[in-house]
Amino acid sequence: MAPSSFFLAFFLLSCVSATDFPVYLNNFTYVCDPSRLSDLGLDVSNFVFCNKSLPLEARAKDLVDRMSLSEKTQQLGNSAAGVPRLGLPSYEWWSEALHGVTSSGRGTHFDQAVPGGTSFPTVILSAASFNASLWKNMGQVVSTEARALYNLGRAGLTYWSPNINVIRDPRWGRVMETPGEDPFVVGTYAVNYVRGLQDIEGQENPKDLNSRPLKVSSCCKHYAAYDVDHWYGVDRRGFDARVAEQDMLETFLRPFEMCVKEGDASCVMCSFNKINGIPACADPRLLKETIRGDWGLRGYIVSDCDSVQVIVENNKWLGDSPEGGVAQAMKAGLDLDCGWPYLSYYSNYTLNATKIGRIKEADIDKALINLYVLLMRVGYFDGSPSFKSLGKDDICADVHIELAAQAAREGIVLLKNDNATLPLSSNTFKNLALVGPHANATEVMIGNYAGPACRYISPIDGFSAFAKVQYAMGCADVACASGSLMTPAMDLAKNADATIIIVGLDLSIEAEGRDRVDFFLPGHQTHLVNEVANVAKGPVILVVMASGTIDISFAKDNPKIKAILWVGYPGQEGGRAIADVVYGKYNPGGKLPVTWYPADYVDQLPLTSMQLRPDDELGYPGRTYKFYNGSTVYPFGYGLSYTQFMHQITTKVNSIDVKLKSRQYCRDLSYEEGEYTTPQCAAVLVSDMSCDKQFEFEVDVEVRNTGSVDGSDVVIVYSRPPRGVARTHSKQVIGFERVFVPKGQTQNVKFVFNACKSLMVVERNGYSLLPSGIHSIIVNDDEASTPIQVNIH
Repeated sequence: MAPSSFFLAFFLLSCVSATDFPVYLNNFTYVCDPSRLSDLGLDVSNFVFCNKSLPLEARAKDLVDRMSLSEKTQQLGNSAAGVPRLGLPSYEWWSEALHGVTSSGRGTHFDQAVPGGTSFPTVILSAASFNASLWKNMGQVVSTEARALYNLGRAGLTYWSPNINVIRDPRWGRVMETPGEDPFVVGTYAVNYVRGLQDIEGQENPKDLNSRPLKVSSCCKHYAAYDVDHWYGVDRRGFDARVAEQDMLETFLRPFEMCVKEGDASCVMCSFNKINGIPACADPRLLKETIRGDWGLRGYIVSDCDSVQVIVENNKWLGDSPEGGVAQAMKAGLDLDCGWPYLSYYSNYTLNATKIGRIKEADIDKALINLYVLLMRVGYFDGSPSFKSLGKDDICADVHIELAAQAAREGIVLLKNDNATLPLSSNTFKNLALVGPHANATEVMIGNYAGPACRYISPIDGFSAFAKVQYAMGCADVACASGSLMTPAMDLAKNADATIIIVGLDLSIEAEGRDRVDFFLPGHQTHLVNEVANVAKGPVILVVMASGTIDISFAKDNPKIKAILWVGYPGQEGGRAIADVVYGKYNPGGKLPVTWYPADYVDQLPLTSMQLRPDDELGYPGRTYKFYNGSTVYPFGYGLSYTQFMHQITTKVNSIDVKLKSRQYCRDLSYEEGEYTTPQCAAVLVSDMSCDKQFEFEVDVEVRNTGSVDGSDVVIVYSRPPRGVARTHSKQVIGFERVFVPKGQTQNVKFVFNACKSLMVVERNGYSLLPSGIHSIIVNDDEASTPIQVNIH
């Protein structure tokens, strides 16, 4: 959504009654229900598109062929008008399910009968769990509630989630929506969450994947190189992301490729911004050639809302008219145009664009066939008997609420724990001072693209289960513009057995349409923390509720602050999860999915610079753990536990031998200046390799819990390229696994990697290459490592 209409849109929606939303009538079964069509005076036998024995594409073509040109154009926006004479009802494509079914968009609504759904933690916290099976389970719960809402006439079957943009710079306002800064981790999240939303058990791999039935449709967004919203006057509607092909392939496209090829996502949403001068939603290379051609998308491509309008009115792309903008987007491969709140350029201008010869009617037909095949796959035309029984009891079910709590627990990251202060004992720490602007947080815990939730368990609620709680805000709100409320908070801390200070950010600081300008706690929050810590009688635990990077070096270095937890925005059960961790009911095991930079990072490079690699001439330190060359407050992958783990690689990794075949050649590779021995054959082009099992290698990691507490450990495996390869990553994640290890015991984790993917580098010229030489396989923070030799001859 464009910022100029963002807040207006929310105002408009707040003024719209539930009856103004597209409602999928409670007695609506499915389009081709014979009794339904009979009630409309129609005979199902007359409609070939209702013949289930035919291929889906043939059925969709029959439906489209029956429409007039005018009727066709009214189906191309998110609020599709339907064709009553064919028994085709209106359909709202736009629903959201980022971390639960939400009221964002126009396709879903809640009311007194169904007041809310399960709201999981925002994505950045769930990502910190590094638990792929959790991500898939969350998707399964969300799709179950989505199906139940559909049956109740309150939702559609197409969900524009997840957001899988890599966090290039944590100043971006939408950090909470995404799985972190590593493209492989982000892509793995996408694959699992999408599979959870879409997959129907037992029907994951039919003979014809093009007709694979789906539980609901999932859409990976925002494609691509989108991570600037509104920063010092630079707005996403006009922003031109200048991206090197190397960065595009290595970082910005990789999660989307995984989402489509491994997750089998049925939709991709293109973004507002231009990329190297071309609007993303009008670039045939990005859409038609890459998503649909190279990656084989089985589904549809949709614009972020108003993107086609932005192409014409903001970007003034090619100086074109609205009809020309529509033609450019559709020819590039854009099937559906979202208009916010009610305007769709496709719906308004495609008819005339066809009449004046800017676009062929056959192009419209192709887009509509993609859309209707998808709706057939989700059961909109033929029904989905296996989900027919889902209803109100399947929304906010106890098992769903428990999973939301577990997701929050697993994501919480323990950043500091001096002298094993945590966990607190409920026998010793019976009187708590709970202070700070988020100490009584409720709705703030669910972030954006959320709610309403089933319920809200605030930190006060959570800690009250373990101790007597006394509460003082300390600040009037997150902005904490005044220190006038600090005295009551300090007075409580002077007498409490322990003091919990909960600070952070909220949607007034970081949000869609609102990028950050610094990494500090707002207003007087830092002062509040220091003043309360100075007078506290018992240990002080700092809890940070925010999406990511905040420079809390002052607390990290303060000996009076014994422990620090990062809790993201922990969802509806957040207060319970935080208290469970503090009091040891759950042993934290989360790891940071983003680098926490020092405050002066924001002065070293602008948010609008898209490059990831350091630039010595400009003084840029690089971005993400893969390229950043400066100091950190906390590094990517950091996180403590109440126990201790030791890691050992127990397998000796064999060398990889690549024997060049005919028409397979050695490739040049850039090397740094220095005393590096350049191999006789520097590298081989990955696309020239078969990349089959002969290039696989195993890494077995032994995880030993040497402490006195059961706990979960996250094993992150990296690869490091041979020494001397120029301008490449320092290391890259190639695999990870969360594993539970009882105290005193050992678990073995087996990884299988393919050299083509796991040892690959992307050269400046855009080639993906497998370098020869000695690569390193590393576990966590260089705790264990083993070399692997690649020989190319």
